[in-house]
Amino acid sequence: QVRLVESGGGSVQAGGSLRLSCVVSGTTVSSHCIGWFRQDPGKEREGVAALCPRGVTYYADSVKGRFSISQDTTANTVFLQMDSLLPEDTAIYSCAAGGARIVTLLNRFAYDYWGQGTQVTVSS
Repeated sequence: QVRLVESGGGSVQAGGSLRLSCVVSGTTVSSHCIGWFRQDPGKEREGVAALCPRGVTYYADSVKGRFSISQDTTANTVFLQMDSLLPEDTAIYSCAAGGARIVTLLNRFAYDYWGQGTQVTVSS
């Protein structure tokens, strides 16, 4: 059974940083595209960043240059380093696992397994 568990969320002031972790079990991160998504109440879930086998990465325009996705294959964990946080980054952040050859990496419908999410709150 594939399971994803996020951690690392919290409350920070604008300009601060957080590092989210997504621990994966039941499969190996190196076999999947892993994506980070976020959702604010009343809004659609949006893709933030994704990492696929062979080191392919992709970022939403809104986070380019501020967020960085990486993985530790020995720990079977994917990280989302978030710097220069803005109030509009406030949301519940979730990680998801999909196939190894997803074409549209920030398309939430391309992912099969989801974690429960972790809250990120950025105050101005």
